Amino acid sequence: MTPPPARSPRRTAEAGLTPAAVSRLAGELRLACMRISRRVRFESTDAIAPHQFSVLNRLEKAPCTPGELAEIERVSAPSMTRTVGRLVELGLVERTADPSDRRQVILSLTPDALTLLRDIRRKRDAWMSVRVGHLTPAEQDILEQAAVILTRVANE
Repeated sequence: MTPPPARSPRRTAEAGLTPAAVSRLAGELRLACMRISRRVRFESTDAIAPHQFSVLNRLEKAPCTPGELAEIERVSAPSMTRTVGRLVELGLVERTADPSDRRQVILSLTPDALTLLRDIRRKRDAWMSVRVGHLTPAEQDILEQAAVILTRVANE
């Protein structure tokens, strides 16, 4: 009878996780983040689509042109034009002439958009708060540390 293959250790004494363990962890984290993101979006609202929410988030940071927004969101100009058009129809975005270049328009949020963003965030945070509230204090501490680390990873 052949013995089972030796498993490589998850950690090495001097270097932390082995490359194979890092790869496995990366896959597990990616899937967990995707599932959480999907659940949070699903649970929070059906008022606007996820890509519309993303556009409103960007415009909340600063007004910009449709071209700048398309570049930031990494979509085509025609796709962004459709998205912006729908948000204008919904009364969430307004177009104003660019004072420095009359050929351009500047997109900005309406007060209704700010209210909607606040409502969506409140619902998303409430959903997540319930889940975190069911964890043990030790698990909550781990998640608190993980949130800092994941934010750093996302910003790299």
